[in-house]
Amino acid sequence: MTQTLREVVHSDLLIRKSRFLGRVEPIADREAAQARVAGLRAEHPGAAHVCWALMAGGQSAAVDDGEPSGTAGRPMLEVLRHHDLDGVLATVVRYFGGVKLGAGGLVRAYTDAVAQALKDATYVPRLRFVALACDLPYALEGWLRRELSRLEVRDLDVVHGIEVGFRFSVPEGEVSGLRQRLDDGGQGKLRWRDAIPGQHR
Repeated sequence: MTQTLREVVHSDLLIRKSRFLGRVEPIADREAAQARVAGLRAEHPGAAHVCWALMAGGQSAAVDDGEPSGTAGRPMLEVLRHHDLDGVLATVVRYFGGVKLGAGGLVRAYTDAVAQALKDATYVPRLRFVALACDLPYALEGWLRRELSRLEVRDLDVVHGIEVGFRFSVPEGEVSGLRQRLDDGGQGKLRWRDAIPGQHR
């Protein structure tokens, strides 16, 4: 089963006078990852490199940030893949110590920075959420809200028009049972709109 992390984990390695600050954290998407990397650049203006790797619902990335091609971002990404992680950003801030490590040394250093951080990680299942949408009469709005309150519902959006429109996301495994319950309880007055493609959360 694909996993993500519960919290941020860190590592701090000193290799031949260069310091490698590893960080691995849960992240929503590429946009959030780029914002995090920009924040790290601002926090570490004296760093030589801020390399990163991302696995987030198919939005993978491997960025060497000036290190020789394939010596930083790609090895970091392989560590994330090896641990079957998704929704995760790995970053390594390098302060250059004046001694070149060579391609093999760089690959080992960036791999170790991520792997060491993950030794302290708490892994949690990464659920696939499916977005649903339906319309129903105002008289049933309270009933539907109560039904949804029993589940892990995300992205709830309610629009009041001629009828009440609901959009929400639920774990993939809950979809079939929920739709059956709502069809039964709605007494034929609840109308489903096309489901929106699911996504990992």
